Amino acid sequence: MPEPRTIPGALADAAARWPDGEALVDGEVRLSWAELRDRVTTLTRFFLAEGVRPGDRVAVQAPNTWHWVVAALGALAAGATLVPVSTRFTGPEAWDVVRRARARALVVATEFLGVDRLAQLRAAGLTAVPTILRVPAPTARESGLSAHRVAPLSTPDDGFDWAELDNRAVQVSVEDAAARAAAVRADQVSDVLFTSGTTGRSKGAMSSHAQALDVAMAWADCAQLTDKDRYLVVNPFFHSFGYKAGILACLLTGATIVPMAVFDVERAMALIERERITVLPGAPTLYRSLLDSPARARYDLSSLRLAVTGAATVPVALVEEMRAELTFDCVLTAYGLTEAVMATMCRPGDDAATVARSCGRAAAGFEVRVDSPDGSDTGEVLLRGPNVMLGYLDDAEATAQAIDPDGWLHTGDIGRLDDRGYLTITDRLKDMYICGGFNVYPAEVEQALARLGGVAESAVVGVPDPRLGEVGRAFVVPRPGTALRTEDVLAFCRERLAGYKVPRLVEFRAELPRNASGKVLKTSLRKEST
Repeated sequence: MPEPRTIPGALADAAARWPDGEALVDGEVRLSWAELRDRVTTLTRFFLAEGVRPGDRVAVQAPNTWHWVVAALGALAAGATLVPVSTRFTGPEAWDVVRRARARALVVATEFLGVDRLAQLRAAGLTAVPTILRVPAPTARESGLSAHRVAPLSTPDDGFDWAELDNRAVQVSVEDAAARAAAVRADQVSDVLFTSGTTGRSKGAMSSHAQALDVAMAWADCAQLTDKDRYLVVNPFFHSFGYKAGILACLLTGATIVPMAVFDVERAMALIERERITVLPGAPTLYRSLLDSPARARYDLSSLRLAVTGAATVPVALVEEMRAELTFDCVLTAYGLTEAVMATMCRPGDDAATVARSCGRAAAGFEVRVDSPDGSDTGEVLLRGPNVMLGYLDDAEATAQAIDPDGWLHTGDIGRLDDRGYLTITDRLKDMYICGGFNVYPAEVEQALARLGGVAESAVVGVPDPRLGEVGRAFVVPRPGTALRTEDVLAFCRERLAGYKVPRLVEFRAELPRNASGKVLKTSLRKEST
């Protein structure tokens, strides 16, 4: 059977192949693939009744719940372009994205993490969005949070409540909705994913339906995902990983989507036990929290088979602990970015050293090379292939800076390739600093610190120094119940690193600042240090 080339086609295919298979589990909501298709059709009819046309943009700012999945797939089946918006954005940040996308419709959470997102958008100046659909807030149990006060609720004229969908959708027939979904083209823009904006104003990376499905299928193939898998999606749906390596990968393979609105380690372990979760990708900090939880012994985690992680720094020590102390049969690392989603990934069967020390070889049709002006084996990682983004939304200049005339995407990441084509990311180009004339890659220092007993995680940045130009400042998060001193950290580094790589300053923190996808906000740490 040929693979579907559009996302609405993939949903129709899933409903035909696994009609009674469990597609989505979110608290008390349990949907088969046939039921998910029917719910999505209702959303498509709603959008059509509201006048959404092919090529219009639908923004979604909501947490990981079943509503996000249904709303996003409904918008795509209406021929619209999906614009996910981070739930961690402030009102002005979110409005900037919605405004620049010229959204025709907005699907938005009411209360989440103590804030009414729609009220925030209104306060920031939200105007000119003809259709607004309000998503109910997750309950305290669903979100893993205790009850808390929220900002004032939106006024009654702020669009439609989710409970009103059927009344509006009934104005459009199922047949008309099916015809609109069938008319979606593989080369049509499926989504605009805005970058995190950690190094400046966020940019909207555009992908087609065919590209979105290709990268999702490549991830699913590497992970050996099947309809027997049950996938706990902790990565936010507004992020390329949660959406494409999460929702779309399940759509193509029949794996069950189990969304989690807010990560809480005990609730995650309870979900793993109750739902027999098999697949749990996430940032390195997720696995660190599982390993360090004093409650871990109370839960049956034996259903877990696959972990996939990745970052500029994935401590080798952490990978070793995951393999030895958790129940994963397979731990893989991968590398991707918003503009390419997934470029490399390890494969089941790769030896432990390969998995621990690299992020795999090329996948999803990508070519990978390293651009090193000085001829060394380390340089900027460049990617080329059919799944590089189409470009940045309304920003030809930024697109030309990112993708050169030969089609190579300049990632801004520093890495090296071995003779088998396996890539190791050593750092971000922007994170490198120069100490006494020598280049220092913070990830190397962070890898060393990960082996110091008592260190849960660390982040190293370069800070100004009148004599050496820049020196390293290490922000260290101790593991629970440990007592580390600055002298311990520096002595450990001196034994393992060249003098110019050893941090001159150490600061202990309870946690590190992060964006919604789990990446450490080194820009914030640098600002604090200047």
